[in-house]
Amino acid sequence: MKLSFSTLGCPDWSFGEIITSAKDLGYQGVEIRGIEREIYAPAIKELTAEREQTIEKLKALGIEIAMLTAGTPLAVHGVQEQAMKEGREYIDVASSLGVKYIRFLSTDKPYFDGGDPDLCKRQFAELVGYAQGKGVTPLIETNGLFLDSKKLADFLDEVGGDCGALWDVHHPYRFNDEPVEKTIENLGLRIKYVHLKDSKIEKGAPVYKMMGYGDIPLEKAIRLLIESGYEGYFSLEWVKRWNKELEEPGIVFAHYVNYMRQFDK
Repeated sequence: MKLSFSTLGCPDWSFGEIITSAKDLGYQGVEIRGIEREIYAPAIKELTAEREQTIEKLKALGIEIAMLTAGTPLAVHGVQEQAMKEGREYIDVASSLGVKYIRFLSTDKPYFDGGDPDLCKRQFAELVGYAQGKGVTPLIETNGLFLDSKKLADFLDEVGGDCGALWDVHHPYRFNDEPVEKTIENLGLRIKYVHLKDSKIEKGAPVYKMMGYGDIPLEKAIRLLIESGYEGYFSLEWVKRWNKELEEPGIVFAHYVNYMRQFDK
């Protein structure tokens, strides 16, 4: 079982702190969504100007960068040029570092809030084409337009090429009442990467909890994925960058490893 965490969970940590903590806690990878004050991966010096030193440090620690996560949505009019520029730059950075996956979004909300499916398809297809031959696989996350995983499955089949799904287990279940069994049935081998987080509804809104303290059927989802032959990353997305009141990363990252050990048997 391969474990990673998103750097959304440790917005105040330096790159050195991120990768050494990952090693010390028993992770195999880290998912880059910002380092300290810089959220845009192509502007992070450790991924660009200091790339060769970073590759050596990662190799020495036995840690890999599991994924880069882009932020500009592909289904929203008015940001098309920004989204495509960002996408191409992320693909180039990932390729230079040997990072296999990049996460793309249809919209920038975890729930459905509009968006143009045709625009999303055109732009994602162009990015899939741009990534061809670069060793990078673009992924679309199960949020926004794709809370219904059948829509995402159809979308990926229509785009074709080397692409896939990032299953954020939380979002289709919480915001679309979709059973985890149905998501796996719909997406199957299209699932290349998994985000995990837990939550509970309090006063009518979801509140994020550490693994096992909410009511998302995480255990069922993880076991079904393992039974299906999934061998990719299970990545903790602890969104502390956006929610400062959440528990500190050292506590949460250690707890995640302990929680996931029950499945690694």
